[in-house]
Amino acid sequence: METYEKLSRELSDLGELIEISSGSGNSEDIKAINESIDELEKSVNQFEINSLLSGEDDYRDAFVTIHPGAGGTESQDWADMLFRMYNRWAERKGFTVELLDYQPGDEAGLKSASIKVKGEFAFGLLKAESGVHRLVRISPFDANSKRHTSFASVHVYPVVEDNVDIEIKDDEIRIDTFRASGAGGQHVNKTSSAIRITHFPTGIVVTCQTERSQHKNKETAMNMLKARLYQLHLEEQAKKMDKFEKTKKKIEWGSQIRSYVFAPYNMVKDHRTSVETGNTQAVMDGDIDKFIDAYLSDPELREQVI
Repeated sequence: METYEKLSRELSDLGELIEISSGSGNSEDIKAINESIDELEKSVNQFEINSLLSGEDDYRDAFVTIHPGAGGTESQDWADMLFRMYNRWAERKGFTVELLDYQPGDEAGLKSASIKVKGEFAFGLLKAESGVHRLVRISPFDANSKRHTSFASVHVYPVVEDNVDIEIKDDEIRIDTFRASGAGGQHVNKTSSAIRITHFPTGIVVTCQTERSQHKNKETAMNMLKARLYQLHLEEQAKKMDKFEKTKKKIEWGSQIRSYVFAPYNMVKDHRTSVETGNTQAVMDGDIDKFIDAYLSDPELREQVI
């Protein structure tokens, strides 16, 4: 209500400004009014999108995990490109990104990565990105410059607070420690501070290796596991309502939600909403709001549990 009242006041003030300035012909006044209109339009559009985020967990922060598909270096490089895209998107939104796990690829790219995105409605926005993402391009790793198709999966989970009742029994998990890989300083690389937790009943495996402290890595990994189990609980609820099967078909491996084509032409197209753009560079730099907004504007899509 506060946001609505604030926007209403701004609209009223802008109307008065236009009325006062009408007929003056002052170019500076006209420029200032046009800039105010643009800013108000952006604020109203954002308010409209936020009003659609009424899901139980939409307001929460988000865990995002990225895994390459089959194809070795090609897919691992594509997964790394998506990793960069989501980091750039979060930066644009003024969100905070915390790196939880990053397993570098053998030659390039990554084998897996997990980040925590902190910001208002982070999960509500990013849930639109869960699924398989497909890339078509001339491979920089192919000496014959052939066109390759690569896949990577993105999964988004709400960050669950400690007060959510998710029971994890000690005899249902195995906690392994290992040396952290990649950048992180001498201490990180020389001690077994990284944590991997395996949950036997579900087969879920989570890892965290970004902190120097083994205790902090364990705490973060447990929170990630709790979020995954919470999401599993939501999926089971959705099954009972016959919603989950429709969604499952959409996120099945090979059933891409979006295609990114870099050759023989430039186009990014979301197959759920049919929204597309030819500005592939902007998309890879994090300009994905058009796809998220279209997803959230579709009542059937946004009510699905990913």
